[in-house]
Amino acid sequence: MDRRLNDSRDSTSVQVDRPKVRLVSIDADDAGQRVDNYLVRELKGVPKTRVYRIIRKGEVRVNKKRVTAAYRLQDGDVLRIPPIRVAEKTDKVIVGGGLTEKLESSIIYEDDQLIIINKPSGIAVHGGSGINFGVIEAMRKIRPDARSLELVHRLDRDTSGCLMIAKRRSMLRYLHNQFQEDKVSKIYNALVVGRWPSRKVLVNAPLLKNTLQSGERMVRVDLDGKKSRTRYQVLERYNHHGESATLVEASPITGRTHQIRVHCLHAGCAILGDDKYGTDEDNKRYRNFGLRRLFLHAARLKLTLPDGAPLTVDAPLSPDLQAVLETLGTERDGPSA
Repeated sequence: MDRRLNDSRDSTSVQVDRPKVRLVSIDADDAGQRVDNYLVRELKGVPKTRVYRIIRKGEVRVNKKRVTAAYRLQDGDVLRIPPIRVAEKTDKVIVGGGLTEKLESSIIYEDDQLIIINKPSGIAVHGGSGINFGVIEAMRKIRPDARSLELVHRLDRDTSGCLMIAKRRSMLRYLHNQFQEDKVSKIYNALVVGRWPSRKVLVNAPLLKNTLQSGERMVRVDLDGKKSRTRYQVLERYNHHGESATLVEASPITGRTHQIRVHCLHAGCAILGDDKYGTDEDNKRYRNFGLRRLFLHAARLKLTLPDGAPLTVDAPLSPDLQAVLETLGTERDGPSA
């Protein structure tokens, strides 16, 4: 056998997939983004420094012309993405069937632009800080055809209730603008220790974030903090064998980290089940009533959809929280302080 022929066959038997130039047609959902932000999202695994380098060198083109990183993509633009190898993620998100079913059953509203779920307590909204995945990563697995799923806002891991996920970039931008213009109403239910005075309808106290040496994030009322306001209304009063608690409705006017939790503490009525801002003694006593988690629930969202239609979505309390209220029993004594 001809050795050269054998060598030739060996050398051509291995196929190497090389990255190719991509031409992407920009639609209305992606229009308005800066080209650098679009590329960082599209080229996951590619360092930002390299993204900026290919833009600077003119390898990225829009409608066959060089652009700067600040260029905002327009509907109908044709974006040239140069051959660039995207590193495959070694840690793939594995979503168990139980969580998939739980999130599917938690969807309380869905259209072609928006999903609203009644987020279960104990699930983070996104991965990070030692958490492999959260709601958004799991939802991307559940809805693989919706390529632009993004969180519209966030809830603490232990908080349950209404959570919005945009299916399209245009909807994400629209809702962010609605939040900035205070046109989205979020209403929470919280069970607090003690007797909340009916006359206390507003807590206006600036909040300052602080990170402890352990890395834990804490928030406190501080004059140097950001302006923060929360409206309150008494819903029910509970008195069970001398244990006094109040179910309140909390409507944050501003959107600070841990705002409702710290404002309740500042008012002298910490949220029950709060292991960060409440007391161990209070939480231990209410475990006797079946409370095993933070009693803070995003109960209602009110907003206006892009077509002008009003939307109100209610998320029912989870059975475990409802059972706590039923165990406590009610003392209906009106709105007096």
